[in-house]
Amino acid sequence: MPDNSEAATGASQEHRRLLVIKLGALGDFIYALGPMQAIRRHHPEAEITLLTRSAYAELGERSGLFDSVWTDREPKLFNLPAVLSLRARLTGAAFDRVYDLQTSDRTGFYYRLFWPGPKPEWSGIVPGCSHYHHYKRPTLTHTQDRQRTQLEIAGITDVRPSDLAFMDSEIRQFDLPENFALLIPGSSLKMAIKRWPALSYGAIAQRLHKAGITPVLMGGKEDQDAIRIITETCPEARDLSGKTTLYDIPALARAACITIGNDTGPMHMAALSGCPTIAIFSTKSFPDKAAPRGENVSLLVEENLNDLAAESVWDEIEKKRRIQPKA
Repeated sequence: MPDNSEAATGASQEHRRLLVIKLGALGDFIYALGPMQAIRRHHPEAEITLLTRSAYAELGERSGLFDSVWTDREPKLFNLPAVLSLRARLTGAAFDRVYDLQTSDRTGFYYRLFWPGPKPEWSGIVPGCSHYHHYKRPTLTHTQDRQRTQLEIAGITDVRPSDLAFMDSEIRQFDLPENFALLIPGSSLKMAIKRWPALSYGAIAQRLHKAGITPVLMGGKEDQDAIRIITETCPEARDLSGKTTLYDIPALARAACITIGNDTGPMHMAALSGCPTIAIFSTKSFPDKAAPRGENVSLLVEENLNDLAAESVWDEIEKKRRIQPKA
């Protein structure tokens, strides 16, 4: 863990105890890793605590960026004992500065829990905080750009894309062939507009197989109907749904020829891992704000994803450097 010694220099000399707040969701947390890594570089000797949801506590711990990880129970405002307990924990930690990377109404409330003071320096969107980042909400600015600007206001200019090197696993357990492509056909069931039809994924799976590339399907329980349709269309597809961990996703993406998928968290990990990535987005998913970013990402956008032809997706696949379909 970082040494909180008198040898600290620069910003870390003034800021000994820091809090970083990032609650979720998955894609947002993944993009926040870049700013978190920048915060650690800027404060190399500081004691840094992460406040996050339980779903991302292990991810925060495995990142190696934090001295401690707190789980936010997100108390209801009417639950006075829980709110007072959270206040006591926040104020008792004697933080010098807070980096609020969630920038929500809830975390704005956490800022007010420091009343009547003393308050730590605060990087966020709460009017009156020490490092106020003003922008009109809701915004269509991409999370990556917005957080880079936020940290610049706080004096941190070396903000790089999220480095997912720590997210690794042994993928030999899946016994995959050398040439395979990841297909991620799911997304939130509450947002059917985000899903390209499973039959279209099936058509792509068939063409990948004919090109000598094994289609590998990833997803969760909520994606089983789509995956069943794809495997019925292309029996040669490998189904890894429900068999992978969060840390398998970047490892698989690093080994894959290409990743094709919808607006969903694993797509951000694939893109940031350097895998050639084709992201399929409805205009209603606000692609300017939420599309995956990486060194080799293509974005296909339609107002209605039913109108996106499989042939258009295949044309994009053929453009990718690491794909060499058979004639």
